[in-house]
Amino acid sequence: MESNHTMSYDVDKSSERMDEILNASDNDYCDKDSIPMRSDLTFKNGYYVNVTAIFIDIVGSSDMTDEHKRPILAKMYRAFLSECVAIMNAESDCKEININGDCVWGVFDTPYKSDIDNVISVAARLNSMIKILNYKLRKKNYSEISVGIGIDYGRALMVKAGYSGSGINDVIWMGDVVNLACHLCNKAGRDYRKVIVISDAVYNNLNEHHQGLFSSYSDGWVTRYEGDIINTSMNDWYNENCK
Repeated sequence: MESNHTMSYDVDKSSERMDEILNASDNDYCDKDSIPMRSDLTFKNGYYVNVTAIFIDIVGSSDMTDEHKRPILAKMYRAFLSECVAIMNAESDCKEININGDCVWGVFDTPYKSDIDNVISVAARLNSMIKILNYKLRKKNYSEISVGIGIDYGRALMVKAGYSGSGINDVIWMGDVVNLACHLCNKAGRDYRKVIVISDAVYNNLNEHHQGLFSSYSDGWVTRYEGDIINTSMNDWYNENCK
């Protein structure tokens, strides 16, 4: 969020705000069956909720600066980011979308197993979108991109953070589910791993069809699952329009 420089910093008021936040009751953090509205959040409460987090980023993005000038890179990044956001934003279960550099990640409300299957479908659309984008990049003689997609399911704490009264605030998602999805994204599409990597928590909640699209591998002492799935209708569009 853009900074709003309307007041000078006051150390006394800063100290008071710290005390107010740190002295807030732990009882104001409660469980919810599904993701609540942002308007339900204050600077003193929070909600525990089971969610599915999906991350997608560009593999080797730092190398792209050696191949293209910044205006071209800006266009490539914008095309990638805009369509990742569009795919996630089209889903009613997607409650939060964030952009961090060349990474887009979303938080999905998934109280039912079928909702987690839907996030797998989102990953397939993202993967198919990259195929279309790469066709357009080739036509411009730009470098193609490859991506990694990581997905995890679990419990997160949803809180509002920022500066009370300033209008500068955001929703923060705390918990292993977000951290692991990011970690899996950083593994996906690299070192012979397939484009989409999911946790066992995601895999165990998928229907039989979706489970059959992934294969297991060992990541230390932990079992992960990987796949390279696509959206068939988008692939048909590609075959018809990207020649």
